[in-house]
Amino acid sequence: MAATPQPPVTFSGKLSSKPSASDLLRSSSNGVSGVPLRVLGRAHIGSKRTDFAVSAKLRKVKKHEYPWPEDPDPNVRGGVLSHLSPFKPLKEKPKPVTLDFEKPLMDLQKKIIDVQRMANETGLDFSDQIISLENKYQQALKDLYTHLTPIQRVNIARHPNRPTFLDHVFNITEKFVELHGDRAGYDDPAVVTGLGTINGRCYMFMGHQKGRNTKENIQRNFGMPTPHGYRKAMRMMYYADHHGFPIVTFIDTPGAYADLKSEELGQGEAIAHNLRTMFGLKVPIISIVIGEGGSGGALAIGCANKLLMLENAVFYVASPEACAAILWKTAKASPKAAEKLKITAAELCKLQIADGVIPEPLGGAHADSHWTSQQIKTAILDAMDELVKMDQEELLKHRYLKFRKIGGFQEGIPVDPQKKVNMKKKDTPIIQPGKTSGLELKEEVEKLKQQILKARETSTEKPGSGLKEMIEKLKREVELEFSEAAKALGFGDKIVVLREEFAKAKNSNDQPMNTALKEKIDKLRTEFNQKLSSAPNYASLKYKLDMLQELSNAQNLSGESNKVGELKQEINKRFKELTEQPEIRQKIEALRAEIENSGISEEVKEKSLLLKDEIESEFTGILKSLNLYVYPPPSSVEAQEKVDKFNREITGIMEDVVRSTDLKDKIEFLKREVAKAGKTADAESKAKFQALWQQIKKSLVDAMSFSELREKHEKLKAEISEDIESSKGTNGSLLKENIVDDNLKYDDGPKVESQVKIASN
Repeated sequence: MAATPQPPVTFSGKLSSKPSASDLLRSSSNGVSGVPLRVLGRAHIGSKRTDFAVSAKLRKVKKHEYPWPEDPDPNVRGGVLSHLSPFKPLKEKPKPVTLDFEKPLMDLQKKIIDVQRMANETGLDFSDQIISLENKYQQALKDLYTHLTPIQRVNIARHPNRPTFLDHVFNITEKFVELHGDRAGYDDPAVVTGLGTINGRCYMFMGHQKGRNTKENIQRNFGMPTPHGYRKAMRMMYYADHHGFPIVTFIDTPGAYADLKSEELGQGEAIAHNLRTMFGLKVPIISIVIGEGGSGGALAIGCANKLLMLENAVFYVASPEACAAILWKTAKASPKAAEKLKITAAELCKLQIADGVIPEPLGGAHADSHWTSQQIKTAILDAMDELVKMDQEELLKHRYLKFRKIGGFQEGIPVDPQKKVNMKKKDTPIIQPGKTSGLELKEEVEKLKQQILKARETSTEKPGSGLKEMIEKLKREVELEFSEAAKALGFGDKIVVLREEFAKAKNSNDQPMNTALKEKIDKLRTEFNQKLSSAPNYASLKYKLDMLQELSNAQNLSGESNKVGELKQEINKRFKELTEQPEIRQKIEALRAEIENSGISEEVKEKSLLLKDEIESEFTGILKSLNLYVYPPPSSVEAQEKVDKFNREITGIMEDVVRSTDLKDKIEFLKREVAKAGKTADAESKAKFQALWQQIKKSLVDAMSFSELREKHEKLKAEISEDIESSKGTNGSLLKENIVDDNLKYDDGPKVESQVKIASN
């Protein structure tokens, strides 16, 4: 499609025959000066043309005297520097604001005013009373402001009359000019930047600016910067770095302004860019927290070589109210949160986050803002004198190490930042149950058995050191197998419901578990056991159960053998102590000397038997103190079998008694109460448990005190006595006490409890 030619633009009036300025410029490239391009080719070179002129009218504005007037008027209200910034002194004096904890001071101040008014009205002399009240006021003020709590310091840092960034700058600088704009379309009033001089040295100042009244707070957005403010600060940082001006930043913000527009404009990116930029600047940087420093909004201009804080300033990652709302679900817990956060100047210096504390007058910085500003000026000069001595490389390393050492503490000892890399130990992988096949478990068990046998032979390590870990692993495997079997057989939901009911019954303070719930549990257990063999993983479950049973038995035997070994060592130790007694040792030595001199005679035999009986008698008393009793061994294996059979019969009777009576419920109730009380049971609960236990023991003894069992006991005693008489002179054996006297008494607590536990299962 051919393009339609456009007709040339025509002018009317005087401009119709005159070329445009662009045509005149373009025509010069063809070697023809002053001839329009569109005229070439269709007009004669010698054609007549007239010249024209372009003029612009400038609007008259007031001439600014920047940076400073040559002859400033010293009588200007607010000082000479009022010429240099739109920040003017307030026309009205700010209203005094009394914080809650300052009310007792206000009462004293009111009394002083009342006494002064009375003195003026009556003409009487009350100077002594006024001086006394003023002294009392000063002492109360000192006591209050030297023992401030963290939340009280937070309230002072937020005081409406607290001096702002520009208040301090105008107090400490001889000359100051504010620089505006981020060169990206906006000038954030919440961040103020500018150049100023202190003692003839030029500094770049920047900081958060709050308002001194409601109107200014709205204008300054309550000191909460937008991305434009941080970009303006970054532009001034580059400017100061280029010209070699040291940077001083003042932090006083509750945090960056977190509205939708700020997020759209890249609030996080602006803060992160500032953090990266400040670590690369080659000029000294000092940051001073004059109020509250909140979160990343404060840190965006706070990555400095030195971080100084006013005495009542705070520096935090989250405000106490926000922290309390997160942790305790209410902002009323802010005092507790302020204490736990460690946000005051003194605490941050201990943690080496802040490098120094600048003092404030009693009553806070707003009590004497000029004095506070002079303290800030002194701190800046002292810190800057230290930093300007460093070269660029040393200065950058100093700033880097300041932030690397934060948090690098181990029991009060700083950790070298280079050694802190990968300092956290890797978590050992937890053994996931159900991931081990039966073959792998068998190999592990066989390997464990070989280790135990080798340990017993060499005695280099304790036998069965890895037995406990293997049993725990098998328990996890068995639990998972049971869970899979229950799900496969359709018992999963039923088990969950019963668990919830059991948990409710256990947590309630009612009497023992109701019968209906016990019947449900027994019914479900019976039904599950009947169908268990049809589960798809039954073979694996049975194999793991058998291995668990085998290892558990091995562990029990190992524990018993260890107890027997310890008992033997204790008996040998006691016997050695007995024979080492001076009297016994003297008798033994005398008897041995007599045997060597006169040989073995009837008299020597009698003496040796008497000495043996004496030693046996004393040693028997020692064994009784260990709950051990000496019985001569039965003359045959049959007698030992009779004793074991009688013990098994007693155990069976006890199980039947527990099952057939209400003892089982009492025992279960006692167990639950003891578990519920835990280790912190009071005396009343312990007495209650002891009384219930005595009732259970008495019921057991009463139920088992019948003639048939007593006759069997008498018969067994007679048989053992005959064996003892026939085997006099042989060594005795050590047996645990099962029967003490004719009344069929059993072991106390632990023995009966173990029998009851077997019966209840």
